[in-house]
Amino acid sequence: PGDTDTRFNIRGFDTESASLRNGFRVNGPEIAPSNIERIEVLKGPASVLYGQFEPGGVVNFVTKQPLSEPFYAASFTAGSFSFYEPSVDISGPLTGDKKLLYRLTAAYQNSGSFRDFVNGEQLSIAPTLSYQLGKNTTLKAGYEFLRSDQTFDEGLPIDPITFDLPRSRFLGEPDDFIRSSTHNLNVSLDHKFNDNIQLRTGFGASFSRNRYETFRLFELIPTTNQIDRTFVQSLFEQEDYSWQTDLIAKFKTGSVQHQLLVGVELARSRLQDKNDSSIALSIDVLNPIYGTPIPSSLPDEFRNETTTDTVGVYLQDQVTLLPNLKLLVGGRYDFSRTDSNFSFASDGEGFSASSQSNNQVFSPRVGLVYQPIEPVSLYASYSRSFVPNNALTSTGELIEPTRGTQFEVGIKADLGKKFTATLAAYQITKTNILTPDPADPDFSIPVGEARSRGLELDIGGEIRPGWNIVASAFLNNTVITEDNDLPVGDTLINAPRNGASLWTTYEIQKGDLKGLGFGAGLFYVGDREAELPNDFVLPAYVRADASIFYKRDKWRVGLNFKNLFNTRYFESTQNSSFISPWRALHSARNDFVGVLIKRGDEKIKKVELGDLGGSSKSQPRQRDLQSILLASTNLYHHENHHIHLLHPPPKFASSSLESYCLPYSSLAGFSRRDAIEYCRTDR
Repeated sequence: PGDTDTRFNIRGFDTESASLRNGFRVNGPEIAPSNIERIEVLKGPASVLYGQFEPGGVVNFVTKQPLSEPFYAASFTAGSFSFYEPSVDISGPLTGDKKLLYRLTAAYQNSGSFRDFVNGEQLSIAPTLSYQLGKNTTLKAGYEFLRSDQTFDEGLPIDPITFDLPRSRFLGEPDDFIRSSTHNLNVSLDHKFNDNIQLRTGFGASFSRNRYETFRLFELIPTTNQIDRTFVQSLFEQEDYSWQTDLIAKFKTGSVQHQLLVGVELARSRLQDKNDSSIALSIDVLNPIYGTPIPSSLPDEFRNETTTDTVGVYLQDQVTLLPNLKLLVGGRYDFSRTDSNFSFASDGEGFSASSQSNNQVFSPRVGLVYQPIEPVSLYASYSRSFVPNNALTSTGELIEPTRGTQFEVGIKADLGKKFTATLAAYQITKTNILTPDPADPDFSIPVGEARSRGLELDIGGEIRPGWNIVASAFLNNTVITEDNDLPVGDTLINAPRNGASLWTTYEIQKGDLKGLGFGAGLFYVGDREAELPNDFVLPAYVRADASIFYKRDKWRVGLNFKNLFNTRYFESTQNSSFISPWRALHSARNDFVGVLIKRGDEKIKKVELGDLGGSSKSQPRQRDLQSILLASTNLYHHENHHIHLLHPPPKFASSSLESYCLPYSSLAGFSRRDAIEYCRTDR
């Protein structure tokens, strides 16, 4: 409750609310948690395949797909702060020949908070169909509806006084709210011409509507301990459309093996923003008095409508030069056009304006993987990203897009059949960042630059039957290297300089106690800058979690403890003024999870932890170049913290992408709570 936006920080850079849903771009991950199969984190620039994204990386939410065997599951989760969530997940064939399959997930969530007056509820329904048109052709269609109603909570001020405030302190009004609804649609067609040529085409659409009425928080006046507030009524609507077609071909030129990907993407994003506001009474952070009336009139009016059309053409070739040497070369050319219309009025007087910008950008990627011995891979890669600035200089010239450039080297090793380790070093430089024009502060110039350098270590696997471990550690330094306004050398906000995590589980494999399991973990996050310029630091913290669970036949029950020792900590800030309430000052939360599962006669196959490459007994084990270059971590799904590797989704089948979705973990620079909430137990 109180969460108005979900964002990720990857390798020091904010993803700006943009993510992928089954490979299709959505501006904000409004996706039903109960419908998520797994999360993929693609670290580094991803523009060569997905167009405009921030250089740190991109998060892809993969939804649950229909199963060919009957599957029925129901669960109920309850926890601290009046949290409870019933859910269902059913799947199976609709016809005797199993050509038509279905899946349906639904969930309702209701929760309070450690924050005064804050609560919320969420409802989600997601049906999916799959139909086999022919031996080599499959059509899939999925729909998802998500509705939420919760208290709008902006958190606490970025000021030393915050450390003396109770964690429950709420600085809005009890009736503040944000209500949202989201409709997501995906349709895809896969056709395999033969063993060497495959066609994939798909359409994705997302429609979201957010309405809130709230007392927004602005500047804290230290001498009076008062926070200025403004009452705002807002309506935000967004539509995203995307059509993608990929052709994958395998062939040889002499002794050299190629895997060629050629694709095209057409996309449109349209948003409308309407805000009416009025200055309201301030509130005392030490002694808040609630009940401020809503202003009788809202004289300040802001309107904005923006439409962006994009055409992207991309090509990528994975070349096997030698059995132990592979090369990846690719590039994407994007054409985009943005039309904006906005207006502002105060007491009936104001102004309006419109603008249009056109961008053409090329994003390359090159990578090399060498295996000195079969279990070890050495790799190096270069890639670029872009985000349009859609702005003009004082002379009317279009400002070039913000660009990201990454160099990365690393080593990946299989330490036994079911244990892997990855060590990566990277540098990302973000250029053409807008800064104020010294000659005309009403305009901007693209001279800003920021640089992220870091080391990442990820290990994970099965130490012995029933005993699994996942651990990670990172060092990161993300600083401003050029700017007209901000101090050079300052660190970007929410970018920890270091961090580490360890999560381990053990499940008894035989005897009377078979199925009983335990989990424990420690998670360290270093200091983070809370604002720019760097005048306020969020202190480092260590959090301990634990779990106990028991599985018997088709039942599973568990008890999870987050923040076992009730550590007081702040996790991130949401802007330059306030600390995010949904990521700050967590106290222990104990969840009781009771799950009844009824499956068909045949169990669902799960790939073992060691099968890193999507291998199975019927498919020879292979290393895929893109899985090493695109992600330096591996994807896991957990059931009460019993961890196993899952197959990559159809969208990424050719590249076997591997990314972590770690329970209560600390991906390098990745927002931990967001990962947890979208990878909830028994999803």
